[in-house]
Amino acid sequence: MYAGREVTFDQLIGYLWSDDPPRTARSVIQVQISHLRRAFPGTISTTSGGYLADVDPARIDLHRFRRLREAADPAEPEAALTLLAEALECWRGVPFSGVGSEHLYYSVVSPLLEERWAAVADWAAYAVSLGRASEAVSYLTPIVREEPLRERLHHLFVTALWHSGERAAALSAYEEIRSRLADELGVDPDPDLTALHTRILRADTVEQTPPKGLPSTLPPVKDQFVVRNDLPRDTPDFAGRRETLAHLVGVGTSEDDRARVCVISGSGGSGKTTLAVRAGHELVDLFPDGQLFIDLYGYTADKRPLDEGTALGALLRAVGVPVEDLPDSVDERSALWRATLRGRRLLVVLDNAVSYAQVNPILPSAEGTLTLVTTRNDLGGLGGTDYVSLGMLGEESALELLGNVLGEERVLKEREQALRVARICGGLPLALRVVAGRMLSRPKWSFGHVERRLSEQSRRFRELQMDGQNVEAAIDLSYQSLDPAQRRAFLLLGVLIGTTVDLHGASALLDLEPEDTDDLLQGLVGVCLLEEPAGDVYRLHDLIGDFSRYRGTSDLDPVEVGAARGRLAEQYMTVSQRAADLLGPRAHGSRDEAGGSRYRTELLDRAEAEAWFDLHQDNIADVIDFYSDGESVEEAWVMAEAVWRFYAQRGRMGHLLTSQEKALRASERRGSQRGRAVTLIGMGIAHCLSGRFESALSFLREAHGLLEDLGDERGIIRALANLGMVYERMGWFGEAAKCIEGVLDHALSQGDKQLEVMQRGNLAMLYQNLGRHREALSLAQGLLGSGVDERQENSGLQAMLVVGEARTALGELEGAYEALRTTVELARGKSMKEMYAHNSLGVAYRAGGRFAEAVTEHRTALELADRSGNRSADSEILTDLGMTHAAAGEHAKAGRTLEKALANARERGERYVEARASLALGRLPAPDMDAARARELLTDALRIFEELGLPEVERAREALKDL
Repeated sequence: MYAGREVTFDQLIGYLWSDDPPRTARSVIQVQISHLRRAFPGTISTTSGGYLADVDPARIDLHRFRRLREAADPAEPEAALTLLAEALECWRGVPFSGVGSEHLYYSVVSPLLEERWAAVADWAAYAVSLGRASEAVSYLTPIVREEPLRERLHHLFVTALWHSGERAAALSAYEEIRSRLADELGVDPDPDLTALHTRILRADTVEQTPPKGLPSTLPPVKDQFVVRNDLPRDTPDFAGRRETLAHLVGVGTSEDDRARVCVISGSGGSGKTTLAVRAGHELVDLFPDGQLFIDLYGYTADKRPLDEGTALGALLRAVGVPVEDLPDSVDERSALWRATLRGRRLLVVLDNAVSYAQVNPILPSAEGTLTLVTTRNDLGGLGGTDYVSLGMLGEESALELLGNVLGEERVLKEREQALRVARICGGLPLALRVVAGRMLSRPKWSFGHVERRLSEQSRRFRELQMDGQNVEAAIDLSYQSLDPAQRRAFLLLGVLIGTTVDLHGASALLDLEPEDTDDLLQGLVGVCLLEEPAGDVYRLHDLIGDFSRYRGTSDLDPVEVGAARGRLAEQYMTVSQRAADLLGPRAHGSRDEAGGSRYRTELLDRAEAEAWFDLHQDNIADVIDFYSDGESVEEAWVMAEAVWRFYAQRGRMGHLLTSQEKALRASERRGSQRGRAVTLIGMGIAHCLSGRFESALSFLREAHGLLEDLGDERGIIRALANLGMVYERMGWFGEAAKCIEGVLDHALSQGDKQLEVMQRGNLAMLYQNLGRHREALSLAQGLLGSGVDERQENSGLQAMLVVGEARTALGELEGAYEALRTTVELARGKSMKEMYAHNSLGVAYRAGGRFAEAVTEHRTALELADRSGNRSADSEILTDLGMTHAAAGEHAKAGRTLEKALANARERGERYVEARASLALGRLPAPDMDAARARELLTDALRIFEELGLPEVERAREALKDL
C-alpha cells in the first residue's frame, strides 16, 4: 500500500492496536520489522518517523491489481475481460488475516475487499455480455456463498444462471438472497434484483436482461456526443500561483497513458476555483471533446452537497445522453459515464468537492481525460492523482492582484500602505479581491484609509464582504462542518499564546493526551482551517484566527479560556526550564518541575534544547507578556531568566531587551526584590551586547547590591560574572580578570564543574587580551584536554578560539590556522562565536601575509553580525579589517575603515577598541594621515592603554617616537 512512502510508528500502532496499544508497542514493531528485513534484505529503511519500503510497485500484487483494473476501464470488452481476470489472479485470501485489529480491518482491509468485489462484478458483467455466462456461474458460485449480502454479485449470479439456461436455478438463487435479506436485515432486495426476478418469472428473453453494471443501451454514438465548454469566465486579474499553474498545465499536457486527475486543496477563499478555471482555459485546445464544469456544492451556503447520482446525471446529460436513457443506480450511471468518455479528450472540473465518496464514482477513467478537483478536504483515498495544496499569496503576488484590479499606478503610489493592507488580509485571495472591489467602486479611498478600517478588529469582517463575496461566510462554512470536539479545539486555538503551537503545546491548551490532540489537529488541517508549516507545528491563518477569536467570545466560557492559556503558559515554562539547564549554568537552578506541566516536551541534549528554543523563541516572548500582564510576577522573571542565554547566542537583541524590560516592570509593580535583581542582570547583559556598556555597568552594580542584601550567593556570583564580561568589553581586562577569578573560586568551592569550565574559558580569553599569551594557551589547552561535555560546548569553542588567537600572537601560524578553522566549523550557526572565529582567522591570515583571505574573513564576520543583529563586535572587527588593509598597503581603505571603527568605539564607550583604532590610524603613512592628526591619535591611544594597564603601551610610545 505504502510502497516508496514513509509509514510512521503512530500509523503502525494505530493500525495494529487502535486506541489501546501496549507499552511495548514500539518494541514489537521493531522486532517484526527486523524479521521482514531478513526476509527482504535491502528493502526496508528507517526514517525519522518510522519506516520506508523501497520496492518496485510492479512487484506488489495490490499495485498490479489496481494497474490492471484501471487498464480495463477504457479497453474493449474482450480485452477488459482478460485484464480483469489477470487482475483477480493477484488475490490470495483476505489481506492481514489473523491480525485481529478492528481498526486495521475497517480502515484498510474492508476498502481493499471492496475493490476486489467491484473487480469481480466487472469481470462477471463482461463475461455474461460476451456470452460466457457458464464461466461466470462457475466463478461466482463460491463467492456468493462467501459474500451472502452483496446484491450486485447476486444480481450477476442470477443473471448468469438465467443466461446459461438454468431458469429454475436462477429463481432459486433469487429466493435464497431474498430470504436472507428479509431474515437478517428485514429488507427486500433492491429494485433492480426484484425487476430481474419478475422478468425471469414472465419468461422474458435473455437478450432483454443485460448484466447489472453494464448500461442498458450502448453508449451514444459519436455524432450524439455533445461538445461544449462549460468553464466559467476566466478571471482577468489572476495573479501569482505561476508555479502551481505551470504544474497543472504540465499535468494536462503530459503524454501519460492514464486518465489524469489533479486535486487542488486549500482553505475557503484561497483561489482554488480561480486557479482551476485559469488552467482549464489555458488547456482548452488540448481537449477538443469539451470542457465540463460542475459545482458539487461541498461548501455552499443554503445548499446540500450534490449526491453522486445527481452529479453523474448532470454530466451525462451535458454530453448528450437523453434523460430517458439515464440508469437509476449510481453504479450504472458511473459505468455509462466511463463508457461514454472512452476514446475522447475531455477536461472536467469538479468544483467544491466534499468527500472521496462524492468524487470517486464521477472520475473519468478514459485515456485522454483530465479532471481537476477543488476541495477544502483531504481526498487521500483517490489513488494515482496529483495533489496541489494552495497556501496564501506572497506579498508581491498580493500587490500584483491589487494592481491588476485597481491599476499599478494606484498601488505604487501607496506601496507601503498597500503592503500593510495585504498583510492584514494575510495574502488570502478572496479578502484581497473584496478589498480591491470596494476600492474600485470608491476611487477616493486610499490604502491608508482601508488599512485604518481593517485595523479595527471589531469591524474587519464587515469590511471584507461585498456583492456576495464574504470572507467570514467562507470560513464559517468550513467551521460548520466540524464536530463538537473539533469546534472546541478550533476556538481554543484562536486564543493560544503566540502564533504557532506544537503538538505538546496544543495538548496543554486543549487538556488532552497528545494522541487525541493529534487526531483533532489533523482533522482541522484536513479541512484547511489549520496550517501545518512543519511536522507537528501548527498555526491559524491571520483571518481564520480572527474568526476563531470572534466566535470564541460567544461560544467559549471565559473561565475555560483562562485555564487553557494558563496550561499552555505552564507548558512553555516547564520546557524552557529544562532547555535552559541544557544550555549552561543557571543563576537559580532549574525551577521545581514537580508541579510543572504534564504536557512537557522531553529534551535530552543541548541540540534538542536549541532546536526547541529556535522553534518557540517568538512565542516565548508572548508568554513573558502573558505573565507580565497578569498577577504571575515570579513566572515573568523566571521565564525571562530562562531564555536570555538563547536570545543572546542567537543575537535576538530585540527579544532579549523587551523580555527583560517587561519582566523588570512586572517585578517593580509587585515589589519583588529578587525578581528585580535577577532581571537587572538580564538588562545588564542585554545592554552590554547592544554596546551600551555604561548602562550595563549600572544595571549590574545595582543587581549586585540587591543580591548582597538578599544574601543570594548564586545571584551575587552571576552578577560578578557578568560584570567581568562588561569590563572585558570596555577594555578593563584586569578588573574583568578579578571578577572571573572570584567566580572561579566559587565554582571550585561548590564543586560546580560546569561553571568552572565556563570561567576557565573566560579567564583564558582575558589572559590573551592582557598579552599573557603562553598562560592563555596553556589554560585553553588544559581545558580542551580535560574533556568538555555537550553542555559546555560554548566553553570548548571559546577555548579553541583562544588557542588560535594565542598561537597567532606567538607566531605559530600553522597551529593558529588549524585551531581557528576548526572553531569556524564548530561554531557554524552560533552567531556570536562564529562571528568572532571568522574575525580571528582573518587576524591570523594577516599575520601570515595572506591579506585577501584575511579581508574575506573579516567581512564574513561583519555579515554575520548584520544578519544576527548583534553589533557588539562591530568596532573590533572594523579595526581588524582596517589593520589588514594597512598591512596590505591599501592605506586609503584602511583610513576609511579605521575612522568608522573609531567613531563606533567612541560612541559605545569601548575604550580598548578606541585605543587600538587610534593607534592603527596614527601609524598610517603620509599623505593618508596628517602628522598633527597622527600625533593626536597616538597620544590618545597611549593615554588609554596606560589607564587600562595594557601591554600595547609600548607600541604606542614607539609610534610616537617615530613621528
